[in-house]
Amino acid sequence: MKNPNSTQILGGRLIDPANGIDRVTDIFIKHGKIAAIGEPPEEFTPQRTIDASNQIVCPGLVDLSARMREPGQEHIATIASETALAARSGITTLCCPPDTDPVIDTPAVVTLLLRRAKRSARARLLPIGAMTQQLAGEYLSEMVALKRAGCVAMSNGYAPLANTLVERRALEYAATFDIMAILRPEDRHLRNNGYAHEGPVSARLGLPAIPEAAESVAVARDLALAEHTGCRIHFHLLSSGTAARMIEQAQQQRLKVSANVAAHQLHLTEMDIEDFDSNCHLNPPLRSLADRDALRSAVARGVIGAICSDHQPLEADAKEAPFPSTATGMSGLQTLLPLTLRLVDEGVLSLSEAIARVTCGPADILGLPYGRLQPGSSADICIFDPRAHWVLEAENMPSSGRNTPFIGWEFQGQVTHTLFEGRPVFQPDHSTHA
Repeated sequence: MKNPNSTQILGGRLIDPANGIDRVTDIFIKHGKIAAIGEPPEEFTPQRTIDASNQIVCPGLVDLSARMREPGQEHIATIASETALAARSGITTLCCPPDTDPVIDTPAVVTLLLRRAKRSARARLLPIGAMTQQLAGEYLSEMVALKRAGCVAMSNGYAPLANTLVERRALEYAATFDIMAILRPEDRHLRNNGYAHEGPVSARLGLPAIPEAAESVAVARDLALAEHTGCRIHFHLLSSGTAARMIEQAQQQRLKVSANVAAHQLHLTEMDIEDFDSNCHLNPPLRSLADRDALRSAVARGVIGAICSDHQPLEADAKEAPFPSTATGMSGLQTLLPLTLRLVDEGVLSLSEAIARVTCGPADILGLPYGRLQPGSSADICIFDPRAHWVLEAENMPSSGRNTPFIGWEFQGQVTHTLFEGRPVFQPDHSTHA
């Protein structure tokens, strides 16, 4: 008799960087877990077979930053719509920043998010709790209660803390209970209402600028406080080469510090705003070619351990105004894997290293057991055709947020199947059978 919860994936090239695996083999899934790799377990009768010949099989992607717009902005997107897009993109675990409405600063909001995510059941949603009440930057939230409710880390999102004393108290609180603090390093005074990187392009276009020092000064401050408090800190969305070098020095000194970068920062530069393209109005801003190359180098050396989408779906009219008046952010789920694979084509990373930066790398930063495939682990799996060429077109984006500068780009590497906890959550109609 066939087991209704059993699946076999045959003939794919399994790449699992966490376990050092890169070979053509078979995977056997039972009750949502990896039952065996290579040879089927005893008395295994599959209900479902997936032929993965000539395809890459890897752990489901782990994204450290993706806004669902729910609760509070369901007219833009929902947990259901964005987790469906994540499934199409090979992403099985998503971290939700705290700047929802209401803010993720009470256990009740955490419970609400987790319940709604379970209902959609296309991906795992992990809330990040607010470091301060209402993200106002003044009074600390009940971080321990948020952690117990299911938050994987604490952050103040893009909202600045009132001062360094508040940051010190927050990091001390987090360190006491072994809570990771996620920091978006930016000195708000140096930012000074800027909209673009301070350089020749912003000067030529007459745009108020944000100096690189706005990030590096904040990184220096945060590293000093991390050393003082002993808190584990994670720098979110690095954009400058100087900041990456400072973090590398801190890691060499054995500070508990990690970092991520948005995938678009590894491909775009300040030159991409030349035509006042509002889809390139981002926070942090696109910086110089030297910064981009320094970030690529930091990713290659593992200084930056994770690449994220920084997914921010927006209403169509949010980008239809003069550049400084448009909202920041881009829809990034669908381009996370292809932009990471492009780094392989351009010789920045090996294929195994690239997959590590979007699977076990982000999972290890948060101390989570995802992003790896071994007997007993959750069967979160992405299968993609590395030879498939495709073009990103707005009308084919299932998300209502179609704000991306990558419309019209040709990519190589297309997801064909995604399994979450052993269940197919994305597949072509003809590919899975009993």
